Amino acid sequence: MKSSADVIKRILLTEKGTMLSELQNKYLFTVAMDANKVEIKRAVEELFNVRVMAVNTMRRKGKKKRQRTAHFGTTAASKRAVVTLHADDSINLI
Repeated sequence: MKSSADVIKRILLTEKGTMLSELQNKYLFTVAMDANKVEIKRAVEELFNVRVMAVNTMRRKGKKKRQRTAHFGTTAASKRAVVTLHADDSINLI
């Protein structure tokens, strides 16, 4: 079984994530590519001591990047999780 620190890589502080946390009590996380929804739920509950109501995940494909030559490389692919918390719980982002 993976540890919680291996599943949750970091919390995403973006405009969309901030808006979701203020209006809908949802938080964005970057998670391990092989993590499933059950592991993500357990990790968030353990790390932040909150109750998780739902987990939605999405895989983000790496983008093509070019540096001064005709050859392309790609950025790393990642996996995001949108975690919905119980109405009484919240995560302090600061």
